[in-house]
Amino acid sequence: MNSDVITGIKSSDQLERKMHLKGKIIKTSKAGAIVDIGVEKPALLHVSQIISEKNEPILRVEDSLKENQEVDVYIRNLQEDRIEVTMRKPLALEWREIDKDMVLKGKIVELENFGALVDIGAERPGLVHISELTQGYVKNASDVVSIGDEVEVKIIDFNRRRKQIKLSMKALQPGLDEIEGV
Repeated sequence: MNSDVITGIKSSDQLERKMHLKGKIIKTSKAGAIVDIGVEKPALLHVSQIISEKNEPILRVEDSLKENQEVDVYIRNLQEDRIEVTMRKPLALEWREIDKDMVLKGKIVELENFGALVDIGAERPGLVHISELTQGYVKNASDVVSIGDEVEVKIIDFNRRRKQIKLSMKALQPGLDEIEGV
């Protein structure tokens, strides 16, 4: 987890969302904590963004954090007047970052009769429908992919409200009309 910690940041101008930093607790309160992340102004760690060592909800900030304690934090939000951090590791791909026609790498996490679920780093896995696995007819998803396979997929549609992501592997393959000799 510590391998992606960014060091050498001296100014808030260098900060970016999702950046992983080490911080030191300056002060705790019922609402959260003030964290020194090495820039000119301290960061705010809201109580809802604090996780315990056992990854359980906390009842009191003082039970999880102490002054001068070193913590791993991620930049959650940057504003002119404040920096907000979280102890929760951010998703690699958030809903606001998802766009149609994006091409991503993912891992097959589940096979169903109707297709394969692919972890692309979003809140939920995306679905490659059986008809989008490859050119031609596919009887079972397991004929084309297996759990654990690393695959390249294209987002063909998504619905933020229903939290659904439709993916295609076929869209990244040459069509029959593009293959020489066919």
